[in-house]
Amino acid sequence: MSHSFPIRVYYEDTDMAGIVYYANYLRYIERARSDWVREIGIDQLEMKAAGVVFAVRRVEADYIVPATFDDRLVVRTEMTQLTPARMVMSQDVWRDETLLFAAKVTIVCIGPGGKPTRLPANLRSLPLCDGR
Repeated sequence: MSHSFPIRVYYEDTDMAGIVYYANYLRYIERARSDWVREIGIDQLEMKAAGVVFAVRRVEADYIVPATFDDRLVVRTEMTQLTPARMVMSQDVWRDETLLFAAKVTIVCIGPGGKPTRLPANLRSLPLCDGR
């Protein structure tokens, strides 16, 4: 279960040194996850109306090589672990064949009052990227 999401680096994404500001990589991978969720048929507005939302529980991030203005990037997302309560995703940002940023992101669901709840059934039934 792999997903690719294209990103173009705009001037507003860069810092005074002309490189992508570190926090923007988190925005890039968030967009890619939102696109992936939509692509697999999960309606986050319906989830919210039912009182359940996704929340990032943990992010481990490595900044490897900087991106710069006008770069064309691709965020590659793979689900690497799935339990009834959480999913773990590998998200990498690439410029051509160069890995720029790598993250391991743990996603959970929370219900009313911010209490943990199970992932949606249609998500829990998905195969992992390695075919499990």
